[in-house]
Amino acid sequence: MIVKNEENVIDRCLNSVKNVVDEIIIVDTGSTDNTVAKAENLGAIVYKFKWIDDFAEARNYSFSKATKDYILWLDADDILEDDDVKKLEELKVNLDQSVDSVMMNYVLQVDKYGNSIYSLKRNRLVKRSRNFRWIGYVHEYLEVYGNIIQSDINIVHKKDKEYTSRNLEIYEKKISSGIELSIRDILYYGNELYDNGRYDDAIEQYVKFIKTKQGWVEDVKTACYKLADCYMYKNDKENELKYILKSFEYDVPRADFCCRLAYKFLEENKLEVAIYWYRLALNSAPKDASASLINHEVYTYLPWIQLCVCYSRMGNMEEAYICNEMAAKYKEDDEYVKNNREFLKDKVNLSLGE
Repeated sequence: MIVKNEENVIDRCLNSVKNVVDEIIIVDTGSTDNTVAKAENLGAIVYKFKWIDDFAEARNYSFSKATKDYILWLDADDILEDDDVKKLEELKVNLDQSVDSVMMNYVLQVDKYGNSIYSLKRNRLVKRSRNFRWIGYVHEYLEVYGNIIQSDINIVHKKDKEYTSRNLEIYEKKISSGIELSIRDILYYGNELYDNGRYDDAIEQYVKFIKTKQGWVEDVKTACYKLADCYMYKNDKENELKYILKSFEYDVPRADFCCRLAYKFLEENKLEVAIYWYRLALNSAPKDASASLINHEVYTYLPWIQLCVCYSRMGNMEEAYICNEMAAKYKEDDEYVKNNREFLKDKVNLSLGE
């Protein structure tokens, strides 16, 4: 792990894994709180690293201090739940030594029922002898190859700190010093501009990224989605629609784009067209092996609850009720589900009685 001023979460993270890992290596990049003391109290070996605005360098340094056959990396605001600790224990016992990397689910957000809303896959457990390297000043990635296997182990991200402009500042320092951004960094620089509300600047970077024609297809689709967002915030509906549709140039329609397009038709009261796109979202599925961000609700709850609205507006109360009950399978106590039930109850009974 690399850390800085994580005293509020370091105990939570290390306590969740300390009984399953064989050593804990912490690289501190300049903490001024009790992070180091807390880590050492939980058995961690702590090294100091002078921060140089480069996450990859810090992570590579942390990897250089590991001594065991495999390295598991975490962030301070990550945890493993008990069930996933058990899965990791089983993996330790049964892992074939020919495996170079194990991908795990990175759960970025859960709903109140504990269901994953956003997740992606990450190479989380890697063979030390392969000397895999981290790449990227910001939004660094681990360059992994060889025998890579999938696991169903979840690592849950429990973000504790407020969002800052730190990453944007790092990118702009690099640019001002004359460093040319990589193709991948162009996308992530765009994301930082977007997150800081600089939509025109973000649009410029996303378009630049797409025009390289060298980006990973999932990243290109992400750029299209972010462009649609930027134009939505600028109230430019024509260009918003343009980039929703442009995503279809690269792959079969992804559920998030289907739901977004469906909602535009719902707003225009083109209900049959909206139903078509919501149904298409339900009939699609995320790519299991993909490292791209997955919004699980656009494949499940969201299209069902919106189909309820569509059918209700069309006067088909029975179908609206069925769709609402399908949404309830994912969120039983959801306010929209409960309100829809109340609204539809008498109408469905009346219709059936006729």
